[in-house]
Amino acid sequence: MTFQNDPNNQRERSYFLTLLSGVVVLKPTVSPHDVYQAFVMDQLQRHYSGGILTLVSNDWPVIAKLWITDLSGISATLLDSYSLRGPQPRDPSAMLRSYLLFLLTHPEKGITQWVDLLYRVPLYAILSGFEPGDVPGVGTFYDFFKRFWATAGNNLKPRLQKRSRKLKKGKKKGEKAPSTTPKRVERLVRWMIEHQDRRKVLPMDRLFDFFQSQFLAVSHHLGLLGSKDSLTVAADGTPVVTQAYPRSKSTCLCHAQGLAKCNHPRLYSQPDCNSGWDSSRERFFNGYHLYTLTAANSPFDLPLYPRLHPASRHDAVSFVLSSVEFAQRFSLGMVVDKMLLDAAHDAGPIYDLLLHQKIEPFIDLNDRSTKNSNTQSDILISSQGIPICPSGKAMKPYGLDHSQKRQKWICPTMKRRTTYTCPKPCSTAKYGRTFHTRCTDNPRLFPQTPRNSEKWKLTYKRRTSSERTNKREKIDYRLESGRHRSTMMWYLRIYGIMMCQHIDAWYAHRYDELKNLKYLIFNPVA
Repeated sequence: MTFQNDPNNQRERSYFLTLLSGVVVLKPTVSPHDVYQAFVMDQLQRHYSGGILTLVSNDWPVIAKLWITDLSGISATLLDSYSLRGPQPRDPSAMLRSYLLFLLTHPEKGITQWVDLLYRVPLYAILSGFEPGDVPGVGTFYDFFKRFWATAGNNLKPRLQKRSRKLKKGKKKGEKAPSTTPKRVERLVRWMIEHQDRRKVLPMDRLFDFFQSQFLAVSHHLGLLGSKDSLTVAADGTPVVTQAYPRSKSTCLCHAQGLAKCNHPRLYSQPDCNSGWDSSRERFFNGYHLYTLTAANSPFDLPLYPRLHPASRHDAVSFVLSSVEFAQRFSLGMVVDKMLLDAAHDAGPIYDLLLHQKIEPFIDLNDRSTKNSNTQSDILISSQGIPICPSGKAMKPYGLDHSQKRQKWICPTMKRRTTYTCPKPCSTAKYGRTFHTRCTDNPRLFPQTPRNSEKWKLTYKRRTSSERTNKREKIDYRLESGRHRSTMMWYLRIYGIMMCQHIDAWYAHRYDELKNLKYLIFNPVA
């Protein structure tokens, strides 16, 4: 066996000598962040100070973002995934930092192209934490990615599945596809409430644990998630296209026997994906339904928790699963007190779930019915939750009685509590007819904060933060450019993009103090 001067061959030679000597190679050690900063400073001074190589102004934001991002905690997170025997592994923090650098600079490329760039551009290798010319190969990156996944398979479902039935599309423009199973949300919410203390272990839990401890905790400390005591969450789903059509192979001989259609299971290359209806673009797509929980009061619309669902899953079902999983895993000491959702989540069981979790729901009404509902008196309730007097007019809101937790309504003809001009009075009271509604009677129609109040409008306008989060992931960071075939890789890409969103927020928050980073690196003595 011969070895040349190639760094990768040198690593193979070291491993070969280790096998001959029988020496046990230890697991990766924790590399402190100040050691990385000293390495970057030394390498930049050596290669980019008065030599052929030079740095341009667009390089410094990326340098600053990685300069302030401490990834040393990844070694402890992945410690159990490394064996006691074998060659000395690459530094886990350098591997993850290189992947984040890849998403920050060239998210449209693949891992193979990124490894080529690490060889061709010394700056990328240095910022990753590697010596120029001594960078990991493509297989090393994928071996590293696998350590974040807790199961042997790369998907959540088995590849062998039955062919799914055709999906229905929305009836109107911009309307979501209808749920194919009646009262599914109600049954799911009932089951979740009964088993809320039973946490299911998911393969991507290690990813979220690291993301929460190293990114959410830092953003919370900097005050970038909103209030430090309470958390307002906005949630929404978005389609993620992964393939033009479902790819599968038959497991039977029906086609060879002349049978065009059969119900035998098939082998799917992406078993966790299926076909769904994109209500925004009004077309079918194949892939995932990405449901993301976002910090609504964050000035940077920072994401909190992502969940990949099949493309055909309705927003209401995705919310129930995602919100319960998040509640079981979120441990930063903040109380989620408000949940902002669009009209696709306007279902009674979702209100029951949120109130059970002691979260105030802010959900837009879905105008699926224009009929007025009856009460025990001659007052009717409109589809918007407004009482209708016997004359057919909408009554006026007159404040909230906090002692009894009820909303008061007065006669629509009453003006300033002094003038009562109803031609057909339905009450002998001096100030006309009054009516009270309680949130406990119908939390959907009578929310704790009335929908026509200024507090509702001020709070609910932050719901669009979830839309901006989806835009950052899908457009700015080119989420759908990932040419992956496994759910494991899609989760790694999503969490990597979310980490980059937090890093961008840290950089913007500390922009003034990072202006002198160039002077600090190239003039350390002064």
